[in-house]
Amino acid sequence: MEAGTAAAPGYVRRESAFRRAWTWLRQHALNIYAGLAIAYLLIPIAIIIFFSFNNPTGRYNYTWVGFTLDHWRNVFGIPDLNSALLTSLRLAGLATLISTAIGTLMALALVRYQFFGRRSSNFLIVVPMATPEVVMGAALLSFFLIINTPTLGFSTLLIAHVMFCISFVVVVVRSRLIGFDRSLEEAAQDLGANPFQTFVRVTLPLIMPGIIGAALLAFALSIDDFVISNFNSGTTVTFPLFIFGAAQRGIPVEVNAIATILFSTTLLAMGFTVLQQRRADRLASVRPPQEGEVLV
Repeated sequence: MEAGTAAAPGYVRRESAFRRAWTWLRQHALNIYAGLAIAYLLIPIAIIIFFSFNNPTGRYNYTWVGFTLDHWRNVFGIPDLNSALLTSLRLAGLATLISTAIGTLMALALVRYQFFGRRSSNFLIVVPMATPEVVMGAALLSFFLIINTPTLGFSTLLIAHVMFCISFVVVVVRSRLIGFDRSLEEAAQDLGANPFQTFVRVTLPLIMPGIIGAALLAFALSIDDFVISNFNSGTTVTFPLFIFGAAQRGIPVEVNAIATILFSTTLLAMGFTVLQQRRADRLASVRPPQEGEVLV
C-alpha cells in the first residue's frame, strides 16, 4: 500500500503534464500547421537567396563553397541575362496594364449590370484559369499559325499573356466589388456628384486595393510564365526561358541575385498593397447617417 501510495503522486503529475501538453497542442494546432506550411513555401526561396552569396568552383551552384559578394557587385554583368530580364519586364508591364484595364471594366460590368449572357460570362471567365497551361499554349500556337501570323515573337507573347492574365484580374476585382457598399455612391450622388465624379472620387479609391492586387498578380504570372511562353515565343527569350536554357550548362549565380531582387520588390509591393487595403477599409467604415440618426 505504501509503495502504491508513493507512486500515485508521480503518476498524477505525469498525467496532468500530458493533459496540459495535449490542451496546448489542440489550441495551437492551426498556428503550427500554418507555420509549417509557410516554412515549406519559403525555404526554397531562402535557399535561392542564400546561394546568391555562394562562390562555386564550377558551373553548377548546388554546393556551398564560400561566401562572396562578387556576383552581387556584377549582378547585371551578363548581357544575355540582362536582355532576357528586360524583355520579361517589358512584357509583364504591358500585359499587366492591358489586362488590368480590360479586366477591371469587365468586373464592373459583371457585377453592376444585367445583360444577356452574364451568367455564361461569369462561367467562361474562369475557363482560362482552369485550363492546363500546356493546352492553352498549344491552342494559342495553333491559333497564330491558322491566322498566318508572320513571325512568333514579342507580339504573340503579349497577346498570350494578356489573355490568361485577364481572368485573374476579373476574379480579384470582382470579389472586391461584390462586398462594396453602394450606399457610399448614393450619398455622393445625393451631394451633387455626377456618375463620373462618383466613380473617380468614391468607387475607384475604395476598389483600388483590389485593382493593385490584381495588377500585382497579373505581373507575377506574366513574368513567371514558362509553358505558354515556350510555345509562342519564337526567337524571343524571356527570363524563365533563359533560366531553362542555362540549366543545361549551369545557371549563373547572378540569376539567384536577380531572383532575390525580384522577390524583395514583390514584398515591398505587397506591403504597399496592405497599406492601401487598410486605407480603403478606413474610408469604407465611414457611413452616411441613417434615417432618424442625429449628427453630433
